Amino acid sequence: MDKNLIKQRFSNNLKKYNENAKIQKQMAEKLISFLTDNKYDSILELGCGTGLLTQLANDKLWYKKYTAIDIVPDCQKYINKINSNIEFIADDVEEFIKSDDKKYDLIISNASMQWLENLPQFVEKLILKLNTNGKLVFSTFGKENFREIYFVLGKTLKYYSLSELKTIFKEYSPIIEEEVRIIAFKTPKDVLKHIKNTGVNAISSENWTKKDLVSFEKEYNVLCANRPTLTYNPMYILINIK
Repeated sequence: MDKNLIKQRFSNNLKKYNENAKIQKQMAEKLISFLTDNKYDSILELGCGTGLLTQLANDKLWYKKYTAIDIVPDCQKYINKINSNIEFIADDVEEFIKSDDKKYDLIISNASMQWLENLPQFVEKLILKLNTNGKLVFSTFGKENFREIYFVLGKTLKYYSLSELKTIFKEYSPIIEEEVRIIAFKTPKDVLKHIKNTGVNAISSENWTKKDLVSFEKEYNVLCANRPTLTYNPMYILINIK
């Protein structure tokens, strides 16, 4: 996983993120709905980005201390606009967790943990950072995510199926839900533009030639004969620590 590429691609498209990240916004809303309690002394948010989840948490949850982490330093101005009392830290979340000695009542993350080197190991580390009766609530994506891109380009991130996630976290009796959402576009170029504006083009650092683009459009139109589509496969996980 090229963390520098992830940082660069998301940083370059922050201004366009919110207007394009409609699925991610819906995911943030569903994550918050998982929380039956609304009072937490300490909250840690990982991969806060432009604050889609931060805004909802700030509006709907009571807290004493809120810490938001993101690898892109420019995200701080978005978080400060939501609440200047939220502590923003610019860091790779995996590096932050290694050095952080605090514990939290709630750890949340929306649509960012698919960028981790090893999701199961990282979640184990997060669970150790929860206080008694603490909660870990996060969303990621399943194996159907961006399936059109995988069929055309043969490139994808490490995704887990619902059954795999249930097996990985079975000792914690997690609540896990899955969705499949499909967005339609006018042209394959519009699909690429959407991916770029949400930072997800950080999967590869390759620069495309005109020939590459023509080939992509041709293959995408064959795959999606009626209209170009892009599949999202959100996964929602809630773990309660007793």
